[in-house]
Amino acid sequence: MVRTEISLFLKNVPGELGRLSALLGGSGVNIDALMIQDASSYVQQLFQARGKSLQRIASASSYSSMQKDSAEFALIRMLTDNTDQAVGLLSENEYLFDLRPVIALRLKNRPGELAAITKKFGEEGINISYVYGSVAGPDAECLFVFCPEDIDLAAKIFK
Repeated sequence: MVRTEISLFLKNVPGELGRLSALLGGSGVNIDALMIQDASSYVQQLFQARGKSLQRIASASSYSSMQKDSAEFALIRMLTDNTDQAVGLLSENEYLFDLRPVIALRLKNRPGELAAITKKFGEEGINISYVYGSVAGPDAECLFVFCPEDIDLAAKIFK
């Protein structure tokens, strides 16, 4: 199923994630999925992509400066049960964020389920930019979030 992922940067200091989750939870918005990564690794990926594409997005010195500054931030990716309300709250509270369509799938918690799903992506020639997921217990379903390069084709496969 296609869902809208919210990506934002938070300062990499104690309490920031707590403030964000309290803002959302206090307004009745549930976080369905969450991934946090050090923003400096995200900037490093941009730098490496620049080299592979042979297209200069920014100078090497700009990337070095960005990477140094980005160590102070964490990249948050999340799905909520009410994207419109979450976006409103983030806007009102001056968070900088971006929206992206992703594929969110509930999988049975058993060996080979993830392999079967990722094989479908591969058979259709769809590259997965990133994925995150988890499970609550041995009898619970897993929720996995995939960011495919071709969201339209992926949406047709996983209706």
